[in-house]
Amino acid sequence: MANFDLAAMALKAVCPTNDILYDDKGLPSVMVKIPKFKISQVIPGGADSVHPAFIVNGQEVDAIYISKYQNIVNNNRAYSLPCEDPKTSVNLDQAISYCTQKGDGWHLMTRAEWAAIALWCKANGCLPKGNNNYGKDASEGGYKAIPAPGVNDSGRTARVLTGTGPVSWSHDGTLEGIWDLNGNIWEWNGGSRTVKGELQVLVNNNAADLDHSQAASSAQWKAIDATTGAYITPNGSGTTANSIKLDWVSGKITYSATITTQADASRDCAFASVTCASSVSAAAQAVLKALAFLPASATASEYEDDHMWMNNGADERAFFSGGSWYDGAHAGLFALLGTFPRSSSTWSLGFRSAYVDLPTE
Repeated sequence: MANFDLAAMALKAVCPTNDILYDDKGLPSVMVKIPKFKISQVIPGGADSVHPAFIVNGQEVDAIYISKYQNIVNNNRAYSLPCEDPKTSVNLDQAISYCTQKGDGWHLMTRAEWAAIALWCKANGCLPKGNNNYGKDASEGGYKAIPAPGVNDSGRTARVLTGTGPVSWSHDGTLEGIWDLNGNIWEWNGGSRTVKGELQVLVNNNAADLDHSQAASSAQWKAIDATTGAYITPNGSGTTANSIKLDWVSGKITYSATITTQADASRDCAFASVTCASSVSAAAQAVLKALAFLPASATASEYEDDHMWMNNGADERAFFSGGSWYDGAHAGLFALLGTFPRSSSTWSLGFRSAYVDLPTE
C-alpha cells in the first residue's frame, strides 16, 4: 500500500470528515470540506440564497475545500500539512501562482470563502482563538503551540508550527476543523481590493477559477453599486459613479457612495464599529455583510476586538485577513488589513490554498 494511502487511512481514523486531496503532481494536502449553505443560515434575516462562496462562473457548487493548515511551498506549489512552519515573505501574485499551479480548481483562498467561514463560525458561536500573542492567544495564558524553529521576535515566540495549538484554535473547536485562522500569520485573500478607496471584487467566487484574472489591470474586477448592490464596471480611477467606497468619518471606517476624507495612509477601527452612510442601501449592505466587509449584526461583542485597517488614497491595496502573532486582541476571523500593495512580502504574511470542483457547461 502506498504511503499516501496509509496517510489517508490515518487521517480518516482521527479526522473522519477531513480529506486528502492530491494535486496534478500526485502530492497531498489536508483539506476541510465546507458544504454549500445559504446566507440566511449564517446571517439572521439574510437572503434565502446561496452564499457567494458557493457560486463560481454563475453556477452553484456543492462544496468548497479549504486548507486545514496555513500553507508551505514545495517546488512552487502550495501544500496544507501539519507541524510545518508556514510559508511567508510571499506577495499576492506569488501566492496565487503557488495555488493555481497545483491544477484545475486549486486557487488562493478568496475573500468570499474566508467570509463564509467567518460567518459560519459566528453563527455557530465558535470564534477560534490562535497565536496572536507570541505563541499563545491574548485571552489565554496556559495554552501554547510549538514554536517554529529558528524563528523568534526579539527573543519571543513568533510563528508556530501549523495545527499544533489547542483545539480552540480550530474553526469549529474540534480536531477536524480549519486551523490557525486567528493569528500566527496574516493570510492573503483573493478576489478583493481597493482602488483609491473604491471597493472592488471579482463576482461571487469567480476568483476560484484561474480563467478569471486577478491581475491589477484585469477587466474581471467589479465595483458594487451603492443603491442596488449590483456588480458594476469600475472606471479605473476609483471614482465610479455611485460605487461603494471606504470613507473615514468620526474615527470610523464608513462605506459611502462618496469619499469626504481621503488619505494615502493607514487608518483603523474595531470591525464592530465599521458602518455605512445613508447613501449605501440595505441591498448593498447585504452584499458587504455576505463578504464580511461589514458587521452582520449590531452586537459588538460578537466580533470581539477584531480590527479593520484601510487606505483610501492609494492606487491599489489588497486585503489579507486573520492577524499575526503580535496583533493581540485585534487579530481574529474578522480582522481585515487593506493597507498594503499586492507586492508586499513580509515574515508575518502568508496564505492558504483552497479547492473547488469547477462547474462545467
